[in-house]
Amino acid sequence: MRVVVRAQPAPTVKTRGMCDNPSCGITMDYKYSLLGSAVDDYRKRPLLLQVEDAPMNPFAVMEVKRDLLRSWTTQSYFSKIRLYSFIVGLVVTFLIMTSYLLTGDKKGLFLTPSPYHYSSLVSPGPFAFNLSSVKDYAHIKLVVKSITSKLDFHRSRQIPDVKALVNSEPHMFSVIPHKFLPGVKNPCWYEEYTENITLDPYRANLYGRYTRRFRAEFLQLRITFREHLLHRNGKLYRMRCLPYFYIIGQPKCGTTDLYARLSLHPDIFTTFKEPHWWTRKRFGITLSNERFRDQYPVESYLDLFDKVADQIQGKPMANASGRPSHPNIITGEASASTMWDNRACNHYYDNTTEPPFLIQDFIHALQPDARFIVMLRDPVERLYSDYLYFGNANKSAEDFHVKVSESLQIFERCLTENTMHLCVYNYTVFNAMPVRLTIGLYIVYLMDWLTVFSKKQILVLRLEDHSSNMKYTMQKVFDFLNLGPVTKEKESEITWSPASNTRKQADKDLGPMLPITREILQDFHMPFNEKLAQVLQNDSFLWEDRL
Repeated sequence: MRVVVRAQPAPTVKTRGMCDNPSCGITMDYKYSLLGSAVDDYRKRPLLLQVEDAPMNPFAVMEVKRDLLRSWTTQSYFSKIRLYSFIVGLVVTFLIMTSYLLTGDKKGLFLTPSPYHYSSLVSPGPFAFNLSSVKDYAHIKLVVKSITSKLDFHRSRQIPDVKALVNSEPHMFSVIPHKFLPGVKNPCWYEEYTENITLDPYRANLYGRYTRRFRAEFLQLRITFREHLLHRNGKLYRMRCLPYFYIIGQPKCGTTDLYARLSLHPDIFTTFKEPHWWTRKRFGITLSNERFRDQYPVESYLDLFDKVADQIQGKPMANASGRPSHPNIITGEASASTMWDNRACNHYYDNTTEPPFLIQDFIHALQPDARFIVMLRDPVERLYSDYLYFGNANKSAEDFHVKVSESLQIFERCLTENTMHLCVYNYTVFNAMPVRLTIGLYIVYLMDWLTVFSKKQILVLRLEDHSSNMKYTMQKVFDFLNLGPVTKEKESEITWSPASNTRKQADKDLGPMLPITREILQDFHMPFNEKLAQVLQNDSFLWEDRL
């Protein structure tokens, strides 16, 4: 049993300037103007108390005591001190752990049940059935019917005030300005560089510290870093950029393939896919092992776009005017978690119902003109593909059926006591489900994105259309991003490249899902798809043309 306590310093932020956005209604300080000065590094981190425990043998203390009595006369004075210290340490550890668990501190365990007890989620609901048998068809149908009867798409989401957003992330708002360079298509600005020019500018980047692929990228950028610094009035300035567009979802819907094809366009300069900064890394959460790490500051995220900044700017030494050499180049970011994953927000802000802020609230406050691409797929097929990709070694159609049945029961149980949005967004419900059922409820997330961004800023595509007519969908994306035409050779390269991130052969050999599983999932998703088709005014999102 081990207790680890980590404390970080409280934030201090020095900013200046005035918010000129009439919608914000507040005085807001910023770190940079188009050519601003730097402020001290800052990283907001909570006090974390983490407990790692393993099954403890109650006889362990008894054995220690017995050994102590047996060798009492032979132990030296210092041995006695060490033994007493060990026993006292065990007692203190036990008391701290007990106090921690009783208080249910959410800052130490990402899976702390909230807002209701975890056991109540997985306990049998009014339609209990034998999950180990596929014969309980009628019972599962009753569960689905109960779920669909409780759905409510009529809710008015209250948009958080800009001041509340700034107060929750003061450092992020001090680093990113509210105006970008004129004449440059991508959102970029100049930041004064005040560090020692001989030092590695990426030495503190957490992507480089924890991820090998980013570390290799920074190694190349480090070599030419000084060549891209702009000299003005005895000061050095560094170009910074945010993405012009975001591919925000959904998982197992072809986002990897779309991003790879976009990178072939001569005016798009992409970086690594899946940084997951907005949803996870800025909170210090790595969901692969459910542990806390250091919070990734916004500087670590901005470093990911230094390569495109270099391309847009060119080499200032070779450009006497100092103007960007390639102002039409843009970059994008693709994290399939951005559209749906607000679990870290729910946890971090210690909320007991729904997340107080959503990812899109922050992006809109910083980039009100950003563009977003959503790739969707028949949610029934998406869930099975997701299961095959993330499932364990004992995958099978029968196992998938059991896990779907369990997840439906958990969702139905949640809806008996809570709103649909709470059940979709709450991380306890999500983590209790053996398959990621709620990711396929596309309309719930899309409607919330449409509360802050207009329809013309969000392009929604279907993977089925992308697969059958790639030339059409890629041209649709290029038009959406206001990109110029490409040559016939480049168009052929973009549309005829092999598909990325396809299903592995071992997963293909497992065959399709069971027919009754498919029927159950189609019934479950039908009302969500109907609402989606209505909002998008496109009946193809009903997915009634299934093969």
